[in-house]
Amino acid sequence: MNAHSSVKAPAGSESINAEADAAGRESAPAVAEPPVSHPPRAKGSHRRLMVLALMAPVAGAGAGLVDALFRLALEKADVWRNALLRHAHHYPALGFVLVLLGCAAAAALAAFLVRRLSPHASGSGIPQIEAALNGDLPPSPPRLLPVKFFGGLAAIGSGMALGREGPSVQMGAVVAHLVGNVFCKSGEDLRLLLAAGAGAGLAVAFNAPIAGSVFVLEELVRRFEPRMAIVALGASSTAILISRLFLGAAPDFQVAIASQATMATGPLPYAAEATWPLYVGLGLFAGFVAAVYNRALVGAFVVMRQWTAIPVEAKAAAIGVTVGLTCWFAPTLAGGGDDITQGLLAGDIAISTIPLAFAVRFGLGTASYAARTPGGLFAPMLVLGAQLGLAFGALCAAAFPQLGIDPVAFAVVGMAAFFTGVVQAPVTGIVLVTEMTAAFTTLLPMLAACFAAMLAAHLTRTTPIYDALLSFVVKDAHAARQPSLPLPEVQR
Repeated sequence: MNAHSSVKAPAGSESINAEADAAGRESAPAVAEPPVSHPPRAKGSHRRLMVLALMAPVAGAGAGLVDALFRLALEKADVWRNALLRHAHHYPALGFVLVLLGCAAAAALAAFLVRRLSPHASGSGIPQIEAALNGDLPPSPPRLLPVKFFGGLAAIGSGMALGREGPSVQMGAVVAHLVGNVFCKSGEDLRLLLAAGAGAGLAVAFNAPIAGSVFVLEELVRRFEPRMAIVALGASSTAILISRLFLGAAPDFQVAIASQATMATGPLPYAAEATWPLYVGLGLFAGFVAAVYNRALVGAFVVMRQWTAIPVEAKAAAIGVTVGLTCWFAPTLAGGGDDITQGLLAGDIAISTIPLAFAVRFGLGTASYAARTPGGLFAPMLVLGAQLGLAFGALCAAAFPQLGIDPVAFAVVGMAAFFTGVVQAPVTGIVLVTEMTAAFTTLLPMLAACFAAMLAAHLTRTTPIYDALLSFVVKDAHAARQPSLPLPEVQR
């Protein structure tokens, strides 16, 4: 007989088993569910934020003091240069030679200080700060401060077409990093203070505290971080507070008051709707010229880098001779350019002189930056933008007399548009020019012009100038890290 058989459970057993299971579950002791874990409050993070919030004003105060003294020194240097030039013209032959030799010596001295003491002090310093924030370079050491201060004073004071914001930004970053080394332990906190100090330096350079904070977020870190915003605002506000004790609170540029303007609207009236297409045209024009300017700057920089057989001091001296020629024959076109911009915005410069002056400043600016002495790009850019805008506005006023166009308004907008085309940081450009001129009625035309300038820059595939310069900084840093390979031994 087959042993394989199925045994059926008796009827009703399913209900009995179910009742038994239920009874067993009721009699079993209840197992407590594990408590829901909640993340602890970030007390350490809050503590670090409070330390940063306290250190940012300290760093800003230090940056404000150093950069305010730098601005005062540059103002004195401009006065002395102009006085010496006037005196030199009393002795035409000897004076001419001495001016050329003096400008060449000043440029060579600035280049020597950079090469010998702090190579990272060359140029504007903004690419070096971006490289430090990205981890490609270590933060600049304290010895950069005297090199940037006195090297920038020699270069810009001798008449090179460089801006004060480069040294101001980098010195502000170094001061903030020094403060961070004393009170902060985290590398991330040091990074935040470094960027905030750079923004404080820009704020002091142009008396534009909001632009300094925006510059940090838009150009240096390129993202909005609440902690970064807190530190940047704290540093910039305190830097301006300290600097205004030395420099005053007035905007950097005094714009000529238009006849249609009222005290409530500032120096310029609101732009008529019919003029908006003209502002868009100005933006496109400025963007295309900015594309040429970027390529010229990078091209001159590359040429000077390739001439490795010539000492950097000799190259700087040769450029200094060009600066000396400009000082002798056109002294008003030498230097950082604030006086030129002020003359344009005040209506003191004839429109007919702008094309030649623009060509001189365009060439002098690219050559000066190629010398690799301390000095920035912002101020020379603002000069070119104001020249472009004023000339464009004058043409529009002649072509459309019924619109009542004020060319000075186009000069203000041109500054922001050209800055946007070169740097491709439109918000910084708009805020910076508005703070420097107090012409807030041009905000909407600036938006239209900067939109067009950004469009032109991208259509021409123009690399933002600081991105292009950053690539050279990173390349040099990587080359310096490569160990030199030993030469193979010769078998005898």
